[in-house]
Amino acid sequence: MNEVTQGGLTRQTGDDIIARLRTVPILEALSEDELHCMVDGTELRVQPGEYIARQGDQPRYFWILLSGEIRISQSQPDGREHLLATMAAGTAFGELPLLANVPNAGNVIASQESELLRFDEQKFWVLMTVCPGVRRAVLGNMAIRFQKYQSVVAQQEKMASLGTLAAGLMHELNNPGSAAIRAASQLRENLLRMHQLTEKFAKSRLTDDQKGCMFELQKYALSKEKPAPMNSLDQSDAEEELATWMEAAEVEDAWRLAPTLVSMGMTSKDLQCARDVFPGPAFSDALSWLEALVSSLQLVGTIEESVGRVSDLVKAVKSYAYEGKGKKQTININESIHATLVILAHKMREKQLTLEKDFGADLPTLQSECSGLNQVWTNLLDNAIDAVEQNGRIRIRTWTEEVTGKDGQRRAYLCVTIGDNGPGIPAEIQAHIFDPFYTTKAPGVGTGLGLGIVQRIVEQYNGTVNFSSQPGNTEFHVRLPQSRG
Repeated sequence: MNEVTQGGLTRQTGDDIIARLRTVPILEALSEDELHCMVDGTELRVQPGEYIARQGDQPRYFWILLSGEIRISQSQPDGREHLLATMAAGTAFGELPLLANVPNAGNVIASQESELLRFDEQKFWVLMTVCPGVRRAVLGNMAIRFQKYQSVVAQQEKMASLGTLAAGLMHELNNPGSAAIRAASQLRENLLRMHQLTEKFAKSRLTDDQKGCMFELQKYALSKEKPAPMNSLDQSDAEEELATWMEAAEVEDAWRLAPTLVSMGMTSKDLQCARDVFPGPAFSDALSWLEALVSSLQLVGTIEESVGRVSDLVKAVKSYAYEGKGKKQTININESIHATLVILAHKMREKQLTLEKDFGADLPTLQSECSGLNQVWTNLLDNAIDAVEQNGRIRIRTWTEEVTGKDGQRRAYLCVTIGDNGPGIPAEIQAHIFDPFYTTKAPGVGTGLGLGIVQRIVEQYNGTVNFSSQPGNTEFHVRLPQSRG
C-alpha cells in the first residue's frame, strides 16, 4: 500500500513523491538527484474551506500543491474578501514571505480537497543552501510571481487612487455648487423684495430730493471699490455702530441690514442723506432697498466665484500629475482666503463656529506662475471645520516676515496660520498626515487627498507647510516666498 492517511497527514514512498514532483512545472527540468533533495517534505491532505495560511501571520512554510486547488485572498478593512489568485495542482508557493521575512500578504484557503507537500522554515533553507537546482527553480518562480503581484497591486492602487480622486473632486465641487444654489435662491428673494419696494416707492410719489438721494446711494453702491476684508473685531464694531444708529432711526431689521451695508464700506455718515429726506417708515424701506441691491451684487460675486472654483477644480484634476508653468499672476492672499471663507461659510454656520480673522494690513501681493492656492485654503479650513466640535473656534492670521538665507540674502515671505481648538491630531499619525491618500475620516467624509495636495501646491510655490498639534490647539503654518524667482 503506497499511501496512508492519518489526521490529514499522508505517507508515500520516495519514488512516488519524486514522480509527483516531476509534474510540478518549476521542477520538471531538475535531475533525479536534485529531486531527491525534496523527499523529506511533510505531506498533508486538506479539505475545502480549510486555511493553509492566514493573512498577517509570520511565514512558516514553503508549499507545493500536488493535487486539488487553492485560492489566495486578502481581507479588506470593511470585512470583504478580495480574491487575488487561484492556484491549480503543480503550483509552488510560500517562498516570497520566507525569503523577504514579511507577514503573509493574504489568506490561503483550499477550494477543493487538496494534497500538499510542506517544508518548514529550516528545511526550506536547507533546500536553498544545498540544492542549487531547487534554489534556481524557487527563485525563478518567485520572480515571476512577484512581477504578477506587483502588476496586480499597481492596478489596485491606480483604481483606488482614481476612486479617491473622484471622491475628493465630488467633495470639493459640493462646496461651490451648494454656495451657488443658495446665492441664486437668495438673489431671487432680493429681486422680489426690490420689486415690492420699488412699487411702494412709485405709489408714494418720491420727491426730487428723495429720488436724488436714492440715485446717489445706488451710484455709490455700484461704483465703490470693494473694501479690504476687516479683522473680526473691527468688522463687529462697525456693524454694531451702524446697527445702533439705524435702530435709533427706527429702521426695521437694523441688525440684519447692518452686516451687508458694512461689507460695502458704508457708514452712518454715508446714509445720513437718506435719513434727512425719508420721513418715518420710508427711511426703513429705503435702507431695505439699498441692502437688497448691495446683497444682490455680493450674491452675483458669490455665484461667479463658485463657478470659477468649479472650473479651477476641473483644471486642477487635469493637471494633478503635473502642473506646468503658466502666465505669471498677482495673488492677494487676504482676498484668496476671504473667497474661500465665503464658499465654506455654510459649513461654519451649521456648527455655529466662531471665526477669528487677523489679516495683515497692506499685505504685499504674491507673484507666481503657479495656481491652486484656493485649494490649499479650502483643504486646511475644511479639515479644521470637521475637526472642531459644535460652537468651536477657528483662527486665521496673515502677516509678512523677512528671513536671512544661508547666502546672507534677506527674503520676504507671506505667512498664513490656520488653527482650531479641536481635539488635535493623535501623535501616532502625525508623521503620516501629508502622505498621499492618507485619511483618518470615515468613507465618504475624507478625501485622503487634502493634505497631500496642500503640500504639493505649497512646494510648487517654493514654500513650506508644517503644523503643531495638541488637544485644544492645532495650527497649520504656510510660508510662501513673495516672489517665486
